[in-house]
Parts: sequence; C-alpha cells; structure tokens
Amino acid sequence: MDSSSSSSAAGLGSVDWQLQHFMEVESQKQRFQQLVHQMTKLHWEKCMDKPGPKLDSPAEACFVNCIGHFIDTSQFNLNQLEQTQKSKPVFSESHSD
Repeated sequence: MDSSSSSSAAGLGSVDWQLQHFMEVESQKQRFQQLVHQMTKLHWEKCMDKPGPKLDSPAEACFVNCIGHFIDTSQFNLNQLEQTQKSKPVFSESHSD
C-alpha cells in the first residue's frame, strides 16, 4: 500500500470517528428532549387540577417546586456529561499509524 492509500485510510478512520461522535451527540440531544417532554407532562398532570385563566397558590407552588427539581437534575446530568467527556480520549486527524 502506498503512502497516499494509507493516509486515505487514516482519513476514513477520522471520518468514521467524527460520524460516531456526531451520532452520540445527537442521540444525547434527543434523549434530553424526550426527558424534558416527559417531565413537563408529568409536572403538568401533577400540578394542574383545574385549568383556568390564573394559577392558584398550590399549583404555583407545585410548579416552582418541580422547576427547582428539574434545574437540579439538569445540572447534575450536565456535570456527569462533562466528567464523561473529560475521561474519554481525544483523537485528532493528524494521528495515524
């Protein structure tokens, strides 16, 4: 195999890694959006007894509590993702054998 063929093969490996990384990121985004949707639905059903033009005090307190838990959970998940990303090895396109 000549040097141009081996560099092309190395380039394809980089493309495969980039595609895999892109797919992982998109999959994480999709899971996050599904989680937001599920939590929104759950909290709406839990906190809204009687839909009306104005929130009553118990419904407002319930939503504030749910939002607080959602923010805490989102921050925890973000920290976990950052730690996972830090522990993964970083590949560069210039790396070839």
